[in-house]
Amino acid sequence: MNERIEQILNEVRGFKADSKEALENFRITYLSKKGIIPALFADFKTIAPELRKEMGMKLNELKNAVQEKVEEQLQLFESQQVDTFDFDMSMPANEMHGARHPLSIVRRDINSIFEHLGFTIAEGPEIEDDYHVFSALNFPPDHPARDMQDTFFISKDPSENKPSDILLRTHTSSVQVRAMESRKMPIRIIAPGRVFRNEAISARAHCIFHQIEGLYIDKNVSFVDLKQTLYHFVQEFFGEGTKVRFRPSYFPFTETSAEMDISCNICGGEGCNICKHTGWVEILGCGMCDPNILISSGIDPEIYTGFAFGMGIERIAMLKYQINDLRLFFENDLRFLEQFELA
Repeated sequence: MNERIEQILNEVRGFKADSKEALENFRITYLSKKGIIPALFADFKTIAPELRKEMGMKLNELKNAVQEKVEEQLQLFESQQVDTFDFDMSMPANEMHGARHPLSIVRRDINSIFEHLGFTIAEGPEIEDDYHVFSALNFPPDHPARDMQDTFFISKDPSENKPSDILLRTHTSSVQVRAMESRKMPIRIIAPGRVFRNEAISARAHCIFHQIEGLYIDKNVSFVDLKQTLYHFVQEFFGEGTKVRFRPSYFPFTETSAEMDISCNICGGEGCNICKHTGWVEILGCGMCDPNILISSGIDPEIYTGFAFGMGIERIAMLKYQINDLRLFFENDLRFLEQFELA
């Protein structure tokens, strides 16, 4: 039996497979239930007791040699497969498919226009306090915006019936307040972000939407500066020739205040359902910073003046892409989202 084991061991050590199929046949020949190794272990029972220790070591050596040979040859095949893989690293990558959300595209484009004018991006918390959302912006205690029907208040104690001073911000003007409190003059920022209002969801309204607000405070800032800044934005975003008009309005935190309209880019100013057949579409509110706002943030209104503006990103996106239902921005419908550019 000793000679038989030595003979088989030499055969195993000299074996080289030319294919994975040959290697599998080799494994079956020696290691399967009816293979050579199991048969030798079966004959081991008939060996004289004094020879079993030596023969047992030989049989284990043979079994290990077969297993090592199978593993060695298998690794060799795998390495050869990698080495011979034909791949041209200079070839261009496969074309990427996908889309960015239209609100992300519009936000990026608006940011870019104002960044070229020297504005920097500022951010703030979505969960805010009453002071930064209302009080510091000249909202009186009985202002309708403080009513529970418009604002999501967060109660400190569930048993309390009255709202707390913690809430989900209703506009990104709170970021402007924080900028006035912490930044040195001059201040020139835009504040993009998500805001929340307790409104019924429809084709023209949602409880979650996005705003971009701007603030510029320096010496000798005038309403002319405000108008020229916004006029430049409209021409850059909507295209040369877009008409602009300003209408008097009221906001607690600006004086003088105005709303800005542009000529409807859907009907060309001739009148349609989007512009309510007027030829004009309101896109933002704006005005000169009320002196009380500056004083509450420690800014001397005798030295500094400023302007602020705010626009809804959804409204701008609806005009840009001629979308007539606000809910499409939030439904994650791939049929809708795949229409927009990747980059």
